[in-house]
Amino acid sequence: MTAQRVKTQNPQALTAQGRLDALMAGCPVHSLRSKLKQSGLRPTRQRMALGLLLFSKGDRHLTAEKLFEEAQELRVPVSLATVYNGLHVFTQAGLLREVAVDGSKVYYDTNVSNHHHFIIQGSNTLIDIPALDIDRGIIPEPPEGMEIAGIDVVIRLRAKS
Repeated sequence: MTAQRVKTQNPQALTAQGRLDALMAGCPVHSLRSKLKQSGLRPTRQRMALGLLLFSKGDRHLTAEKLFEEAQELRVPVSLATVYNGLHVFTQAGLLREVAVDGSKVYYDTNVSNHHHFIIQGSNTLIDIPALDIDRGIIPEPPEGMEIAGIDVVIRLRAKS
């Protein structure tokens, strides 16, 4: 019998693994590793480092450059290219959401639920707002063979004069 078979046939081993999982449930590293695996991603050292930076501070919006700055401040050995690649992989896996602002600036949102954004002009600060009930009658018909995958609303704010 192989060690793997013995392990799966031993009810005490399963109980011990269950206890270990319960103990580790509050551990951010264990939680992130599980999150990556459930999304079909290998928890590489660089993905783990970026994931901890991204997801350990709650819901937030940041650019690749800002994440790179945070990594540099904490002496996480990643290049800007690695940060861009990691953000792209996390977005493709559904762990992040891209919010394009003005066509040239992309923010990455750790809150992937259905919601929209305020953006404060001048500071480029994004603020989550709950999903709006949008009148589908004002949305143009998509081209033939296409369907609307989602609607993202960005409401621009400025200080009153």
